[in-house]
Amino acid sequence: MTELHATVTGKVQGVRYRDYVQQAATNMGLVGSVENLRDGSVFVIAQGMPDVLKEFVEHLHEGSLLSKVDGVAVEWRTQTKVFEEFSIIFT
Repeated sequence: MTELHATVTGKVQGVRYRDYVQQAATNMGLVGSVENLRDGSVFVIAQGMPDVLKEFVEHLHEGSLLSKVDGVAVEWRTQTKVFEEFSIIFT
């Protein structure tokens, strides 16, 4: 299983972006987490098959109806831990 780390910038906090990411990931059978960062960006960890993760990145670029995504920085990694589901981390 492949792991994706993505940092999403733009108007992505306070616009239901995390909910959008969680729903897209769950619908695609991915596991991982999404959380707001203090700098106003959103950080995503997703695990799944590489072709599904590549499609998921397209969803990260689209965003929720109220969001405006300026950029998505993606890092591909080897799986570090096993997630059971895709969850929102509230900090």
